[in-house]
Amino acid sequence: MAQKKQPKKKKFKVEPGESLSDVLAAMRSEGYQPVRRFEQPVFKEENGEITVSHQEIMFEGKLINEDEPK
Repeated sequence: MAQKKQPKKKKFKVEPGESLSDVLAAMRSEGYQPVRRFEQPVFKEENGEITVSHQEIMFEGKLINEDEPK
C-alpha cells in the first residue's frame, strides 16, 4: 500500500465558531506543528463607510518528521 505524501507546509484557517485550540489540535492530528501565525482584517462596507468586520486568523504548519532529532 502506498501512502499519499503530505506536503511539507500547509495552511490552516480558523473558521467562525472554531477556537484556536481546535485548529492547533487538528494540525497536530494531521502531523503538523505551527510555525507561523497570520492575521488580517476583513472589511465590510456599511452605510457608505468601510469598517473592520473581524480578523481572519491562519496558521502555517510544518510537517513533523519523526526521523529527525527534536
